[in-house]
Amino acid sequence: MKDITCKLLVIGAGPGGYVCAIRAGQLGIDTMIVEMTKAGGTCLNVGCIPSKAVIHAADEFAAAVGMAAGRNPMGIGAADPAIDFGKTIAWKDGITGRLSMGVVNLLKKAGVKALVGRARFRDGKTVEVETETGLQVVRCENVVIATGSSPVELPVLPFGGNVISSTEALSLTEIPKSLAVVGAGYIGLELGAAFGKLGSKVTIVEAQERILPLYDAALTQPVARRMSALGIEVLTKTSVKALSPDGDGLVVEHNGGERRILADKILVTVGRRPVTEGWGREELELDMEGRFIRIDGQCRTSMRGIYAIGDVTGEPMLAHRAMAQGEMVAEIVAGKRRSWEKVAIPAVCFTDPEIVSVGLSPEEARRAGHETKVGQFPFTANGRAMTLASEDGFVRVVARADNHLVLGIQAVGAGISELSAAFALALEMGARLEDIAGTIHAHPTQSEAFAEASLKALGHALHI
Repeated sequence: MKDITCKLLVIGAGPGGYVCAIRAGQLGIDTMIVEMTKAGGTCLNVGCIPSKAVIHAADEFAAAVGMAAGRNPMGIGAADPAIDFGKTIAWKDGITGRLSMGVVNLLKKAGVKALVGRARFRDGKTVEVETETGLQVVRCENVVIATGSSPVELPVLPFGGNVISSTEALSLTEIPKSLAVVGAGYIGLELGAAFGKLGSKVTIVEAQERILPLYDAALTQPVARRMSALGIEVLTKTSVKALSPDGDGLVVEHNGGERRILADKILVTVGRRPVTEGWGREELELDMEGRFIRIDGQCRTSMRGIYAIGDVTGEPMLAHRAMAQGEMVAEIVAGKRRSWEKVAIPAVCFTDPEIVSVGLSPEEARRAGHETKVGQFPFTANGRAMTLASEDGFVRVVARADNHLVLGIQAVGAGISELSAAFALALEMGARLEDIAGTIHAHPTQSEAFAEASLKALGHALHI
């Protein structure tokens, strides 16, 4: 094949990669993107989007089951609800298929050339791509490494057979009668709760003292209560020792002794690792920062003309961070002056109830040396939450005591992920408590809790 030349080559068509390529194309840059599988990467095809589809289906089914059992507080009844899980998965696949094709069309619209295959560096300006029709060589002025991340495998529980990652969990065609989840981070809790609502007997095993150990306990307590209400057993301070001898479950160490957990499927969700191997990193001279590629404030690596974005560059390993990095890099390559000056990157757990955290928690603010004012407003005092029959949770605002500059916002509650943009915008715009409290929030909405929390921090909450 004849060698291809371009100004910008993007390796990986996940959220960061495809956004970078689209923006570069819009700016008139001769751009090519390489992807091994489907456009959209892990997030769109086997992560963020499909998991939310399954979670929503599980919520709908659980609501129907509750109605059939006479547990609906509004007096709505139903009879003998059932779920065709194969149809559920087909619906989920339809969503991801539409979105993936949408990405392909957006790349075409921006004039980006796409190549399906496995990329590998020969040197800092030359990449060979193994395609179905042979080896294609691409020579470029600039390269963006956007290779993403993959599930972490435990040595005692290698993937295969009944031991699955989130990827396989989202492709199951039958609901397992019993499911053991290893790891009580956001992925484990999201999928564990979903399968529990779908009818699986779920047991979650966590080595730390509590679930979601990276979040403060006040945010995780409503989630823990909900897991208990769903009949999901959560074993904290519990370590996995091995797969059971006959492969039908786990052997764990709990409360000083061994315990066997029977499970049709074992879902391992102990984190994700950056994909820094398999694409010829050894041919380059990239500085590393632990297991991640080291970058500066413009996503430049230690080699001229080579950028890195997304999960390979460190925490937080979030799709929206990768997207923002990708857009910035495209503009830098186009000659625009850009640098990474983000104040806030919202983190969202799509658990039941959902959790949002932006900026500093009260404890983090204190550790940073700030004197703070903290206001918290419960959804038990919010009319909209009552009408949704979802009163568990709260909104909390953390601000400097001297000038009331907002340092962080946290919330837990049903559907609270939709307020993440308002929270992040407040921090990015340098809002003070008075700005939030003085903004009219529509009634009746859950967003009123945001204003009320700010009023509480100022010392004059109106509805509590």
